[in-house]
Amino acid sequence: MAIAAVALPIVIALAVMAFAWPAGRISPRDVPVGIVGTGPASQHAVAALTRAKPGAFDFHLYADRQAARSAIENRDVYGALAISGHGVTVLKATAASPSVAQLLTDVGQQLADKATQQIAQQKAAGAHSPAEPRKHAAAPPGAAQQKAAARQGADGADSPAEILVKAVDVVPVATEDPRGAVFSSVVFPLTVCGILIGAFVTMARGLARPRHRVLTLLVACAVAGLGVYLVAQGFLGALPRNHVATWAILSLDLLSVSATAAGVIRLLGPAGLGLSAAVMVFVGNAFSGATSAPEMLPKGVDHIGQWLPPGAGASLLRDTTYFDGNSGAGHLAVLALWSVCGLTAVMCGHWVTGEARGAKSSATTSGELLPALPRSGGALPVRRHAHAHARRHDDDG
Repeated sequence: MAIAAVALPIVIALAVMAFAWPAGRISPRDVPVGIVGTGPASQHAVAALTRAKPGAFDFHLYADRQAARSAIENRDVYGALAISGHGVTVLKATAASPSVAQLLTDVGQQLADKATQQIAQQKAAGAHSPAEPRKHAAAPPGAAQQKAAARQGADGADSPAEILVKAVDVVPVATEDPRGAVFSSVVFPLTVCGILIGAFVTMARGLARPRHRVLTLLVACAVAGLGVYLVAQGFLGALPRNHVATWAILSLDLLSVSATAAGVIRLLGPAGLGLSAAVMVFVGNAFSGATSAPEMLPKGVDHIGQWLPPGAGASLLRDTTYFDGNSGAGHLAVLALWSVCGLTAVMCGHWVTGEARGAKSSATTSGELLPALPRSGGALPVRRHAHAHARRHDDDG
């Protein structure tokens, strides 16, 4: 009772912290962002962002907008900023991360506002320069107004009074899921469903042979992945492209979790179910970055999440659905590694547990001794099979 009263609150507190701490510390950390051009305006923008948000962005320079668009489509950067004297163009990819896309739009607006303020200050300083009164005094009537109008027209042609912001969504999210909420809602239940599949396959009495368990895992994950895809795309329209590949990734995501859970349960028994749930749900889901981006999570957490099936599966699903699999090779390798290790444990786990049971059984049948009888005098221990043989001999006699 005392252990449960102390241990359960600690476990619950840790579980809440695992989800709440990353969510409460969301902030850009080395987010890959492109900068178009190497002119003075681009250099000033990079310097200003570096001073305002140190360590927030990892800038990549591109010669033109087409190169920046290609980098976004290849998942090299989340977006790009094209800055000129007339405006700021934000190239973003809502499909990569709606939160990062909104962040880049806000950054572009901040740069535009700052540039507009600088232009206004320059014009105000030019209008109140001390040389103006002497020039006006020497000039004939009406000449000052003509010069002021000409200067205002020239300034308006070279530098507008307000720098405008234009946002271009290079890779937009599905129209039925404009905020990406359906996508994250689809990803999170996969972890719990995978653990349930692994627990059922391992504990089912009708699946005694390892190869039957492996086959059941493969079939169950494929069918479940198809069901998830039919709901997410057929009903909600959240996974609009690369249909077959998306279904395969959903199935592989389920397999990586379910095979790992089944293998751990096969090796550790019922305790493996709790261990699998703790690692996959309270660590994997919480550190996956599916609702924002891995680069928005605290340092270290982003790497942990991407090495676990929930984080790798969410990233690979996003890469496959919207970016034709670009930058998804590493995530695919992570899911395949977890799947292979889990299936190997399911296939070969009975050797470890079987040898232990066999050793215990052989020790019991051949070498276990009966306890001494509570009689007066010294009672010698008698082997179990010898005692049974003596009783049969006495009955026969």
